Amino acid sequence: MMWKVVLPVLAAVFAVGSGGMAGGFTDVDVNNEGVRNALNYAVVQHNRRSNDMYLSQVAEVVKAERQVVSGMKYIITVKMAKTPCRKGSEDEVCDIHQDTAKAQRYQCTFTVWSRPWLSEIQMLDQTC
Repeated sequence: MMWKVVLPVLAAVFAVGSGGMAGGFTDVDVNNEGVRNALNYAVVQHNRRSNDMYLSQVAEVVKAERQVVSGMKYIITVKMAKTPCRKGSEDEVCDIHQDTAKAQRYQCTFTVWSRPWLSEIQMLDQTC
């Protein structure tokens, strides 16, 4: 009977010791490959959905979090800025405007769900 009491205690210690509640969001390094892939995908989707004539790029990553949910769910908050490149141009990687007035920085939070073993990724939410 003693093991029934010990196992929940060990599980609770492991959850606290591992840096967060099991199933909850945890901070992740912005250089993590999964974060980079999710962010690249999110930026492409953001540019496709926007009504702007010009492409936007990430100026700064504010915060990145992830959650294990039959795959990986990422919530990435970034500061975006406009580029001089028009949508539909062959080169979709452009530098941000050097002129801060033209760059028009704005903040977005992207929620991306990734299951790389199935080659699936999708944008769940975008708030700018």
